[in-house]
Amino acid sequence: MVAAREFAMDFIRPHCSSELEEIDIFVALQEALANAVLHGCENDPSKTICCWVEIDASAFTITISDPGPGFDPNAAAKLTEGGANTTERGRGISLMRSLMNEVTYGHGGSEVRLRKMRSFPPPAPA
Repeated sequence: MVAAREFAMDFIRPHCSSELEEIDIFVALQEALANAVLHGCENDPSKTICCWVEIDASAFTITISDPGPGFDPNAAAKLTEGGANTTERGRGISLMRSLMNEVTYGHGGSEVRLRKMRSFPPPAPA
């Protein structure tokens, strides 16, 4: 998982306009990959996780899919009015939602799409 995360971040990092933007993406990516390994693949190294990264002028989009049965993301991360997570699981979902502009799920919860809007133009090439 570390190698996959670093490979994705090596692609993303040059397009980040700030260290804060990079850290937000790094943490959300780490959490999404960890969820895919733990819940989607049940720590089975024979199973495959797919990760796609798209970067355009407006946003970073990361899509991660796993072979698991999926889950109900609304039930996994119930929040109080103050924003606290009251469930045993789902804190990672809350974390990703706080760091990214959009977190959506597809394929019954076995795919997550993370979207971070770009607030500044990308740095000029060196």
